[in-house]
Amino acid sequence: MDYRIETLAEKKLVGKRITTTFSNNKTVELWRSFMPGRTEIKNNIGTELYSMQLYTPTFFDHFNPDEAFEKWATMEVTDFESIPAGMHSFILQGGLYAVFRYKGAASDGSNTFQYILGSWLPKSGYQLDNKPHFEVLGAKYKNEDPESEEEIWIPVKLKEK
Repeated sequence: MDYRIETLAEKKLVGKRITTTFSNNKTVELWRSFMPGRTEIKNNIGTELYSMQLYTPTFFDHFNPDEAFEKWATMEVTDFESIPAGMHSFILQGGLYAVFRYKGAASDGSNTFQYILGSWLPKSGYQLDNKPHFEVLGAKYKNEDPESEEEIWIPVKLKEK
């Protein structure tokens, strides 16, 4: 799988958040709640959407599908001067990320994440960093369409020796 290593600049995001698990995934509910109100975000930068996950530092040490994490549906904004009712702000700190292009239905993505975290990462010169994971949903994103494309951003740092 092709990837690139990129240094992300800090981003300001506005959107909705929910606590969920992999076993009782509420992602669809979150996005159904966010999408109608996204037009109220007046100071957005571009049209890309950010699907972001905040995990505890040990979340992937002993993976448990019932462990809770925070999931966000967001857009990038210029500032936090005007945040629509029911939405929240988040500063995505910059840093090093491994970026993978995924093509396929959103519901088929779990195999790609298993490959990245279970195969690619252990063989790479990197380890997970304790920063948000996110996907960029741009113009080619079509949700369940097999031709849909998105970018998967995994926070990394050089492996400690």
